[in-house]
Amino acid sequence: MKKTDPPKKTETEIPFLSHLVELRDRLLRSVLFVLVIFSGLFFFANDIYQFIAAPIMEALPEGSTMVATKTTAPFLTPFKLALVTSIFIGMPFLLYQAWGFIAPGLYKHEKRLAYPLLFSSIMLFYAGMAFAYYVVFPIIFAFLTSMAPAGVTVLPDITDYLDLVLKLFFAFGIAFEVPIATIILVIIGWTTPDKLTEKRAYIIVGAFVIGMLLTPPDIVSQVMLAIPMWLLFEVGILFSRMILKMRKQREQELEEKELSEAEMDNEFEKAIAEEDDLNTTGNDNKN
Repeated sequence: MKKTDPPKKTETEIPFLSHLVELRDRLLRSVLFVLVIFSGLFFFANDIYQFIAAPIMEALPEGSTMVATKTTAPFLTPFKLALVTSIFIGMPFLLYQAWGFIAPGLYKHEKRLAYPLLFSSIMLFYAGMAFAYYVVFPIIFAFLTSMAPAGVTVLPDITDYLDLVLKLFFAFGIAFEVPIATIILVIIGWTTPDKLTEKRAYIIVGAFVIGMLLTPPDIVSQVMLAIPMWLLFEVGILFSRMILKMRKQREQELEEKELSEAEMDNEFEKAIAEEDDLNTTGNDNKN
């Protein structure tokens, strides 16, 4: 029996496999980067937790402390905080790896637009977290602790508090991405600034619904998430109008440039035609 040659890989399979290899490499780099940050932060996990817990500690009545209701909570809670903090700190590198995987498939003009959007999205996410910590936390924790009935000692659990804080960090970080989402929707042509302006009332209602879903069941935190979302939506509309105006001006400049080039070609052709006519007339006169 003759040995048959193994089937050769098609041209489409090779790029697909190379993409999988690149994806694996970038995922490994991302995981290793986060682990390196985590290995350094783990030794300061308790200090990080004290920093995160400062807003509620300042709001607690004198003599109140936080408690751990589970045996493993004193270890697992700072461990979890250090891990999540490592991801937040490493976010620029993680997004850079994602961008490095996606960028080869984009056009040049898409890359030019994606760079500022990517940078802005990172900065806005961090700004949302900072807004939550320095503005929102002191207000909502002071409100929540002040609502305790007489004779009730407020003793927050460290695990519950961390879960709440991380949820709020994520909620405000995502909420601050509203301008980026608005700009992208306008750029790709799914909507226009005028249409978004017409639907402003629905957007405001949606912001309060999202605030209700992503924050504790108190009106203060819901309002403090909904109002920034609405204001950032207005900022997104403003920047969308500016981008569309710049794009229109660019298109007009290109059209004028194309027209001027076409006019130059016409003038050149006319000059050649006139020269040919003169040559023809001169030859006729000689004859």
